[in-house]
Amino acid sequence: MILKDTDFVFEPPPVVSRARRVLIKPAAGYPEPYPQTTSREMLLKIIEGIRRVSDADILLLEGTATGEPVKPFYQALHYDFPRILTLDVRDCVWVEVDNPLAKPLAVPTFWIPNVILSSDYLITVVPLKEINCQGRFSLMNLLTLLPVSKYGKNWSDLYRLGIDKVVADLYFTLPFDLGIIEAQQKYTVAGAPACGQAEEYGKVFIGDPYDVDSEASELLGLKTEYVDLIQVAKVLFEE
Repeated sequence: MILKDTDFVFEPPPVVSRARRVLIKPAAGYPEPYPQTTSREMLLKIIEGIRRVSDADILLLEGTATGEPVKPFYQALHYDFPRILTLDVRDCVWVEVDNPLAKPLAVPTFWIPNVILSSDYLITVVPLKEINCQGRFSLMNLLTLLPVSKYGKNWSDLYRLGIDKVVADLYFTLPFDLGIIEAQQKYTVAGAPACGQAEEYGKVFIGDPYDVDSEASELLGLKTEYVDLIQVAKVLFEE
């Protein structure tokens, strides 16, 4: 679903009213403001929407590419919401989870924070980014849930396997319920991430993470490789 950003109000699905724990995965792996990271305003809309229907525990979970603490980034981004628990991937207990694909594209098992498995509803929310002519949307955001101590600094071990294949495997292994792409602006990077260009875009994409990433890719005319890989793997998985 694609909405105008000025019309966006987060209306959680009925399942959230029955949840005991809701986990939100923002893009907050460095201390730069929106559109490089998820805005405080978007997170506030999501939190307020959840609170209208549920008293569930709400968690924010993020990790960093270098393994450094994420708490200073939460502070710099003003993620200071009352009654919200902010967690760092590196401080979590990790468990090894099997990839359900009979023939994984790259990774047969993943180490992930166990708090994900104990959460009833999972949301990934990211800014709209085009990096070197590639879409990097809600499913790519799941990469920072993986501890760098298991996969090399900046996930170097995973990049050697082919990062789009890894993200496609993550889609099946970590079935997030909702993807939100915060597209008030579009952030385009052709080199260093900090040297991108922002332009007004005025949209919000919301729905199944695969669907919203597909919609964003199609609308922007981008080839997002992990989306194509998931499309093929879904057919085999369903068979």
